[in-house]
Amino acid sequence: MEWQLTFLIIIGGLLLVLMAGVPVFAAFFLIDMLGVILFMGGIDVLPSLIGSILGSIGNFTLTPVILFIIMGEAIFLSGMANRAIKVVEQALKNLPGRLSLVAIGGGAVFDCLSGSALGTCAMFGSLLLPEMTKRKYSKYMSMGPIMAGSALAVVIPPSTLAIVLAAQAGISVGKLLIAGLVPGFMLAGLFALFIIITALINPSMTPKAQEREADSSHLFLDFLKYLLPLGLIVLSVLGSIVSGLATPTEASALGALTSFILAAVYRRLDMNLILKSAKNCLELSTMIFAIVAGSVAFSQLLAFTGVTRGMVEFASGLALPPKMIIGIILIFLLLMGTMIEQVSMIMICVPIFMPIATALGFDSIWFGLLMLLSITTGLITPPFGLLLFIMKGVSKETKITDVYSASMPYISIILLGLALILVFPGIATWLPGVM
Repeated sequence: MEWQLTFLIIIGGLLLVLMAGVPVFAAFFLIDMLGVILFMGGIDVLPSLIGSILGSIGNFTLTPVILFIIMGEAIFLSGMANRAIKVVEQALKNLPGRLSLVAIGGGAVFDCLSGSALGTCAMFGSLLLPEMTKRKYSKYMSMGPIMAGSALAVVIPPSTLAIVLAAQAGISVGKLLIAGLVPGFMLAGLFALFIIITALINPSMTPKAQEREADSSHLFLDFLKYLLPLGLIVLSVLGSIVSGLATPTEASALGALTSFILAAVYRRLDMNLILKSAKNCLELSTMIFAIVAGSVAFSQLLAFTGVTRGMVEFASGLALPPKMIIGIILIFLLLMGTMIEQVSMIMICVPIFMPIATALGFDSIWFGLLMLLSITTGLITPPFGLLLFIMKGVSKETKITDVYSASMPYISIILLGLALILVFPGIATWLPGVM
């Protein structure tokens, strides 16, 4: 059987099952079992499938996922994040569109602490959106910045999706995490620049007269008390990875431990916080690990049937510049991100596209970062971006079409960032190169 037909059967079957509403992990397992029976020698090979599944979830490189999730939960549930947001608002009081900038700046900071785009969006939507609505901010300057700042969690370390992608692609977790630092804050800067320019051109979108002045008399003390300690968590995680003093797993354990120590210092550490953090972490990490387990066998199925080799040979034989091929792949990922959940995208696309990028001679860290940026765009791209639905859930009286339109300017900015990194790879590869 030609690899093209095999590809259509496997990928088409997976997409059909997903569109039918079957949970992602169940869809992978179903296609894996059918693929083993049809293409890998029948039911006698199923024990090897089970072995690969058990081996995948025992992968040591996935350990930081659990630790980063529980670190974010401790920070959120202890109230440390809320106090840090208030300090950021005080610091930005003289800038136009202050609350919009808080959504971007605070989102970027909290992304460094949680690695969860969904959690950041839910938290900032609940905290900031009612106040922004009260002050008559336009939807472009209220819902848009909240979603955009939250989406940066996919790129800014510690990103749980970056860890999953690195584990799936077999590349360095630490280097991929660090590679997202410069592009992530570059995007945050572009978002902030757009907000300031928009607020200056059209002040009615961020009515300054409606804003109450934040009390900044104790700004320095509040900075030392509430924001600097969270900076220590970021330093403990990223600094230990960049310096080579700790592996990503060790750094994530240090970050989780530091977050609980800070919660105790603020006198918010109790059994309820510990149990709730553990419960939320268990729910999210179980979902991720179940998808990972099914997807590893899926990758092996593609390799065994010759689909991966066929795709690589086909792409390598195209009479196109290598970067144009990468551009076509990114366009496909952007379109796919409008329909498919992000973990699923990683599991489906990495086994197909990473070998192509490697065969074309591109840096795997650079290409992995481009994939993460494409996934970031999918989070806020209509019609099925997950952050769009979270924002709709937070703002129940808002029409979904308003949420869609609020995301459009920030989608354009992310695409600009994607183009810059495509043309100037050093934006992503410089920092990992000095590790």
